[in-house]
Amino acid sequence: MASASVSIVQDTRRAKKDGKFPVKIRVIYNRKAKDFPTRHSLTADDFGKALSAKPGKKLEETGIELNALKGKALGIIETLSVFSFEAFTKRFRDNLAKDDVFDAFVAKVSLFMAEGQVGTAKNYETALVSLLSFMKQKPSSSGKGMSLEKIKADRAAIIAERKPMAFSEVTPDFLRRYDKWMVQNGKSATTVSMYLRTLRTLFNEAMAEGNVHPDLYPFGKRKYQVPASRNIKKALSKHDLKKIFEYQPKSDSEARARDYWWFSYLCNGINMKDIARLKYRQVGKDSITFVRAKTERTTRHDQRAITVEIEPEVAEIIRRWGNKPSLPDAYVFPILTAGITPEREKAAVNQATKTTNKYMKRIAVELGIEANVTTYAARHSFSTGMMRAGAPTGMISELLGHSSEKTTQNYLAGFEDDEKRQFKRRLMDF
Repeated sequence: MASASVSIVQDTRRAKKDGKFPVKIRVIYNRKAKDFPTRHSLTADDFGKALSAKPGKKLEETGIELNALKGKALGIIETLSVFSFEAFTKRFRDNLAKDDVFDAFVAKVSLFMAEGQVGTAKNYETALVSLLSFMKQKPSSSGKGMSLEKIKADRAAIIAERKPMAFSEVTPDFLRRYDKWMVQNGKSATTVSMYLRTLRTLFNEAMAEGNVHPDLYPFGKRKYQVPASRNIKKALSKHDLKKIFEYQPKSDSEARARDYWWFSYLCNGINMKDIARLKYRQVGKDSITFVRAKTERTTRHDQRAITVEIEPEVAEIIRRWGNKPSLPDAYVFPILTAGITPEREKAAVNQATKTTNKYMKRIAVELGIEANVTTYAARHSFSTGMMRAGAPTGMISELLGHSSEKTTQNYLAGFEDDEKRQFKRRLMDF
């Protein structure tokens, strides 16, 4: 039985306005030919160069992509027990759909939403909107002053109007231009890093599934390297911590914010989402045990329960603000309600964080604290406080629920100036 053959051809019947001819993948079976379009159009000279052994830097990626498409076609033919153009066309087009960057983003957002990972889904959606805005050379909206419904509608419209973009179009040069565009539009190094890490993840997954040829990978040494977000240490000094502890709140709102912040600091730097999710069955006589929401899915094979000793101040905060009655399945704090959806949970946690940060900022101003006293600073202050107290990094890593000490190192601030001077004076202790 005759087998189908595949070749890369140029449709020279009619040139485009720029003098270039469309490049197509041609499949021949039983003397019948069928052409499948690619996104490329080349001059006759460039077509020959692109498929040569030495295409040159300008046409190298084009040649790689065209040969990758040819390879996909041959691979599909091998999987068909009986060849037919109908069966081949369906599989070839399905395969090309998996090569679309924007479709990969949309699929990832849908997956995270289905798993209840609303925050991660929103991160990918925001990165997608940013990339689409770059393609249109139109800065993405900050959303300030807009209603949630308006923001959602605008994002949905941008995503719905997208045109296909193959992974092969994302080259090192493309990424450098995208990086520059984001910076010019006011994005921080942290935001640039976050957006490009999501894109890198999609590339890695597409390669692992065989949908993208490894030669097309644009990240890494001598290609494009995702900028490392600058980790500004957020730990407070001992002096500032003492001020916060001794502060007399002027309202219930200040008192609740200060207590939530202090609860985080004393409970191994527990974040607001985990505070909100705490239930009374996790609170024992002497300790609180919980698993970080952030690691629930990523480390299922090695779940690390964090145990926090209940200090008198922690017990008092629970007594003061905890829900009554303290039933086992009841939430400890009045942030979430039973049966809440993942999306509403995300909104409730965000609101609690925003409110806490708002009043902690007022307290900081009142106390003359220049540091940014956010809920995140409580976690950093806990880890750095443990380090300054002499705790080994391994212990701090365990208390924070980190999977490696390298992650913990990023949390630890340096020593305060007075401490550095004291250690330096010891150089003369002989």
